[in-house]
Amino acid sequence: MKKNTSGGLVYSTEVGRTCPGCRRPVAECVCGRAQSASSATGPVRVSRETKGRGGKCVTLVKGLALAPDALTELGKRLKAACGSGGTVKDGVIEVQGDHCDRVVAALIAEGIKAKKAG
Repeated sequence: MKKNTSGGLVYSTEVGRTCPGCRRPVAECVCGRAQSASSATGPVRVSRETKGRGGKCVTLVKGLALAPDALTELGKRLKAACGSGGTVKDGVIEVQGDHCDRVVAALIAEGIKAKKAG
């Protein structure tokens, strides 16, 4: 059998996403492999979702390779651009309401490649 040398634990219910290199939570990564792995996924994806929210619609921004504090700051700017509330959970920005076009335009204005997904 072939061993997977790049594998290992990538998610834990206790701490969330973990770095495959140093096995620490992504926010505490010391080797830098977590940042390079998340940036290799391509453009940022902006989608609309209602699943598990009682029929309410939210706009999701996935695939951003930013530090947690920078992600929170970007989330604030996106919420202000849309004039609505939201949150940042597990590296995903959630903006309340269907604002896909506004979010994509705001991300492109900030120099981030963004695509509408779904």
